[in-house]
Amino acid sequence: MDLNTVLTIMPALSRDDLRALGPRVAPLAGGSDLFADPQAHLTGLVDLQTLCWPALTVTPDAGDEVAQEASAGVSGLEIAATCTIAELSRLPAAPGWAAHPLLFQCCTALYGSFKIWNVATVGGNLCASLPAGPMTTLAAALDAEALIWRADGTDERMPASAFVTGNTTNVLGTGDVLRSLHVPASSLASRTAYRKIALSPLGRSGAVLVGRVDPDGRFVLTVTAGTVRPVQLRYPAPPAASALARDIAAIDCWFTDAHGAADWRRAVSGVLGEEIRAELDQAAFTRGDC
Repeated sequence: MDLNTVLTIMPALSRDDLRALGPRVAPLAGGSDLFADPQAHLTGLVDLQTLCWPALTVTPDAGDEVAQEASAGVSGLEIAATCTIAELSRLPAAPGWAAHPLLFQCCTALYGSFKIWNVATVGGNLCASLPAGPMTTLAAALDAEALIWRADGTDERMPASAFVTGNTTNVLGTGDVLRSLHVPASSLASRTAYRKIALSPLGRSGAVLVGRVDPDGRFVLTVTAGTVRPVQLRYPAPPAASALARDIAAIDCWFTDAHGAADWRRAVSGVLGEEIRAELDQAAFTRGDC
């Protein structure tokens, strides 16, 4: 869609250039969401791609002592906000990344042509903050940490699971920019299970759930797409089926839109959650972890 009120596009070459952002000047990354709807309030854009942030950086990880010991020898991952879906989908696994398949699985939840995959960015998907945003699912499910460059020049780090606050709302203020996501080694060393459902084969996700068993045995279920924001259920070990079903049913932020009714989303999430619990529990039994 043409943004015919936009008069200027400024390439950002340093953080100082982001001072141009404001109520009528928006950041531009891939633009797949920005150009999807009318933006009559905008008169300018600031191009973030010209900052040339490295898309993906495998890094030595620095987490808490328990996580470091459990994931010894495993690297963390830094994902720039301007990393494209295509770049993330092609990332090869590093040693010990048991959760590596989840990267591609979440990418495929964004149905689009290769043209979309090559321009849509990880950060843009989070900042659009649609409940069905697959990068929101990925970041929350792997307990990523978001780095935000605030408009006042300060940095803020926060759990990515708290970044999206509602249907198309998030923690960013005017002039703020999402800089990157850091995925800890302990999450990448975890075993994961992924489930997605939609009302049509190529439709927007109605519910996306990811289960994760950490190296220390902790179990995390992340519920997205069917809820207005990510919801995480945490247990010291894989829970009983009845406990998980009860906790999924108790989630209070289901929503209704053209892609599914709230009661349907709740019901299918219960089914998918149990499938995930059983898969990860069976995998642990087969491996002799319990």
